[in-house]
Amino acid sequence: MQLSDWSKAAKGCVLGAALMCAAGVVQAKEQVNVSLFSWPGYGFWFIAKEKNLVPELDLNISIIEDPYESFALMSAGQLDITSSTVEYGPIAVDKDVPVKLVTYTNPSYGTDKIILAPGIDGAKDLIGKKIAVMEGGLTQIFMGIWLEQNGVAIDQVEFVNVIMDEAVGAMLGGSVSAVELWEPFGSQLLANMPGARVVAHSSQGDWISTALLGDGMYMSSGFLSERPEAANLAMEAYFKAVDFWKANPEEGNRIIAEAIQFDVSDVEMVIGSDGEIYKGGIMVFDLEQASRFMGVAEGDLPLGMTNGQIVEHWDTTNAWWQKFGLADGKHDWTTGVELAPLKAALEAK
Repeated sequence: MQLSDWSKAAKGCVLGAALMCAAGVVQAKEQVNVSLFSWPGYGFWFIAKEKNLVPELDLNISIIEDPYESFALMSAGQLDITSSTVEYGPIAVDKDVPVKLVTYTNPSYGTDKIILAPGIDGAKDLIGKKIAVMEGGLTQIFMGIWLEQNGVAIDQVEFVNVIMDEAVGAMLGGSVSAVELWEPFGSQLLANMPGARVVAHSSQGDWISTALLGDGMYMSSGFLSERPEAANLAMEAYFKAVDFWKANPEEGNRIIAEAIQFDVSDVEMVIGSDGEIYKGGIMVFDLEQASRFMGVAEGDLPLGMTNGQIVEHWDTTNAWWQKFGLADGKHDWTTGVELAPLKAALEAK
């Protein structure tokens, strides 16, 4: 080989290396910032991360116990996605918060409970007393509906705004007379407070068929508009994690337990141990079920739920936020919901 040939070969190697570097840049993982509070129903994100189910994404997951802090971070452009209870959409629209509900993820099928303190025989005994709820959350609506069904107006009680572990402490300390808790907090309270009793739970009748109590996924408007492909992949990652859990519930529950620092038994108390619908906990929606609930796929849903039920759900929560003074107006569901990532995940499957 002559010198000119060596020169050409060397140039070719340099060019090849440059192309490989460029390819590496193109293929680098894209960071997506996700938050959730420490509850098993949101833990599928950790499965997606540990199992690298969508290699294009680097899921940066934070545990933030106050969902309103997550929504504030989304508004500030510091957070892309949060998993939380599903009622926030109408408030976001009403207050011009740049956050969209992108899918419903699971209905509560018994995990949510209204518990009365010892000596409280019914709703009317709560008049003038304090009740622990997460204000602006589904626990407040659940409690409000139950009170009205039992002859007590919401302005006849005093709502105390607390997160779950604080609510248990408030009941045990005697500062509140009733509370709405989800598992495992409900069972923890009942085990430590003889005489406390459950008067309503989310596997009963209309509570499950209306799917009022449940969880959803939210994305910031900026993330949706500026990084739509990443938003689509994040949706895909979440539901791939659900599929992994359904096929490997023991391993999936272990991953979730370690990530949120729960005992595996407490995780099983919420999502079950076999990947199936779990009465007493939640029903974890797979992609097709979520798509039916959101009205973007044909087909029926179990437990009395209906296709496209997000519309009814939205209208119910919007009306209650008006009643509680957290929303001024009635808003069409399409103003607060973005279905593009869900549709993309469905098409990609």
